[in-house]
Amino acid sequence: MKTHKFQYKKTFKLESGKRLPNLEIAYTTFGTLNAQKDNIVWVCHALTANANVFEWWPGLFGDKDYFNPEKDFVICANIIGSPYGTTNPLSINPKTNQPYYLSFPQFSTRDLARAHELLADHLKIDKVSLLIGGSLGGHQALEWSILQPERIEKLILLATNAQHSPWGIAFNESQRLAIESDRTFYANKPNGGAKGLKTARSIALLSYRTYETYGLTQMEADNERVDDYRASSYQNYQGEKLVKRFNAYSYWFLSKAMDAHNVGRGRKGIIEALQLIKAKTLVIGIRTDVLFPPEEQKFIANNVPSAEYAEIDSFYGHDGFLIETKTLTQIIEKFIRKNYITSKHSATIHI
Repeated sequence: MKTHKFQYKKTFKLESGKRLPNLEIAYTTFGTLNAQKDNIVWVCHALTANANVFEWWPGLFGDKDYFNPEKDFVICANIIGSPYGTTNPLSINPKTNQPYYLSFPQFSTRDLARAHELLADHLKIDKVSLLIGGSLGGHQALEWSILQPERIEKLILLATNAQHSPWGIAFNESQRLAIESDRTFYANKPNGGAKGLKTARSIALLSYRTYETYGLTQMEADNERVDDYRASSYQNYQGEKLVKRFNAYSYWFLSKAMDAHNVGRGRKGIIEALQLIKAKTLVIGIRTDVLFPPEEQKFIANNVPSAEYAEIDSFYGHDGFLIETKTLTQIIEKFIRKNYITSKHSATIHI
């Protein structure tokens, strides 16, 4: 793995019209670009992940996994707003010489995709052989494929949607309410809102997993227990774990970007936008996903001209796109082996 940082020399204009000076993008590369430049695998990461895809997507990306540095040149860029090296709310605002905190300009998933464009230009990459992303990563990948349909050759979208749903927005708003209820969120310090972030993560977990997941993994064996439940400990542990590696300001802004995701904005509608995609596309849904139900992925596949749809079962709900790597490898390998997709409409594959 090689870690890099790209600094955009011009001012980055956001979709809102606001401007972000001194944009820095942290990114990692794995493997070697071949002479034909046709082995590029570009990964868009989700909400709290980072540019090291081998760290958070093992089983699909790794030295012995389907995507590996022996055959692939893997690129993963940390997104705007995320605290892992790219410009974010804790970065220094050149106008004040202080961290931005809540004065950071609001951004959208379209802005995240445009930052990927800038990095690809910097790397002199004309064609992205394969673009892949799940959840918020899928939002970015979808936007980029619409913004630059000629640049993206193959596209894989997992557990994502073309417009964020009222259900998803409600979950995000509940998390932001938790963060905002922590008075330290307004204190302008790096660990501001930490208790609120812990609660937000606890709320989020309920959308990432399922009733069955908790029923089997957190069930009490002791019939006499009246407090200190395993499920309670699990929620606390996961909340504290995120607080140690993330910050409330990044989480707040990124959740706002997710809410604003709508590929139809400024493009005469969602269906019209999806029909702009020219990449050979695979859309994968998870039957147990309550945050991004399969109907949302089917909608994408039915409206992208060269798309097929696959659906998997997972005990882990939405998180299945990160965990069910053996099954995903089988589906993805089959998709990539195809020379072309003959049907304009989606063909369902049941696994």
